[in-house]
Amino acid sequence: MTIVAGVIGWFASFELLTEYIKTLVNPAYSPNCNVSLLVTCGPNMVSNQGSIFGFTNTILGVAMFVVPIVVGVSLLAGARFASWFWRLYLLGIVFAITFVVWLMITSIFALGTLCPWCMVVWSMTIPLFWYTLLYTAKAGHLWLPEKLRKKFEGIYTWAWVFTVLTYFTVALTAQIHLNWIAEFSRAFS
Repeated sequence: MTIVAGVIGWFASFELLTEYIKTLVNPAYSPNCNVSLLVTCGPNMVSNQGSIFGFTNTILGVAMFVVPIVVGVSLLAGARFASWFWRLYLLGIVFAITFVVWLMITSIFALGTLCPWCMVVWSMTIPLFWYTLLYTAKAGHLWLPEKLRKKFEGIYTWAWVFTVLTYFTVALTAQIHLNWIAEFSRAFS
């Protein structure tokens, strides 16, 4: 799961980056993710939120999605990481999910758009967060009492449920605020 989410997230970030560069080269260029007024990435790219650290956020995605890929490949190769590594990796994933939630809120409530490539990045960050959080808890990499750690062994098997519930929450929030179902109905009619 880590490798697949990392690869898909990296690809979406790379697509956003190349589309952003094309708009810099040719301001009249319409990015491939501009489907309608609601489903578009153009406003997100040029907004202040699109470059919160002084450069396009897409660079963060291209750089950071490499980490889950490397971790996943390393685990497949038989690597075993120390607890400090898992805590540091979880810290990076917590930064990622916090940033993604902020971007979701900004996109839905401030910009009033749903960026397709951004949504792919969101949808890959969400399971990375749940699986990493629950794995580090169940594997004893966090400072939890043994009794609580044992509970996480069972909770970990529900990571997919937490992921689906998070997807549902985001979709419902977007539906209530933006009515994206009506927009998709018009676009595909």
